[in-house]
Amino acid sequence: MAEALADDLCAAVVGHDWVMAALRAQAKVWETMQTLDRVTFRTVGWSIMRNIAAAQLRAGRSVILDGVARQPEVSGTRDVAKACNAFPFVVLCTIDDSDLHKQRIAERVRGIPGWPELTWEEVRRSRDGWQPPNDVDLVLTAHQSFDANLAATRSAIGLDSTGGR
Repeated sequence: MAEALADDLCAAVVGHDWVMAALRAQAKVWETMQTLDRVTFRTVGWSIMRNIAAAQLRAGRSVILDGVARQPEVSGTRDVAKACNAFPFVVLCTIDDSDLHKQRIAERVRGIPGWPELTWEEVRRSRDGWQPPNDVDLVLTAHQSFDANLAATRSAIGLDSTGGR
């Protein structure tokens, strides 16, 4: 979804796992990252993402941040957008059916250099402890088709069905 919208908006996508893969490539940094609690670990990645986003927004470019966000990440992202006089728009993609989620994880190949494909067990653990953010602009469900979700998102951000304004 992020990539399709990025094409519509001529925007860059900054993904949390891509950022973390870059940190993982630095042995001493990654060693330190492994000592952090989960909240601080996530915060490092999202802080980097927000700084990249701020640089793009200040240059007048659109940017999409892609990652599993909780309320602190959503709030921080909205703050950055507002500070850059940009319009923040948060889309929550959900998948309530754990069997469907498991199937999608098993079929997914992201190919992020230096970052392992996530296993269902890793995703399940994250899913079990995840609380969805309450400050979102649009909620999409995986029970809808990709095309229907893309059309809904385009409409919500003021694009026509082909991605034009």
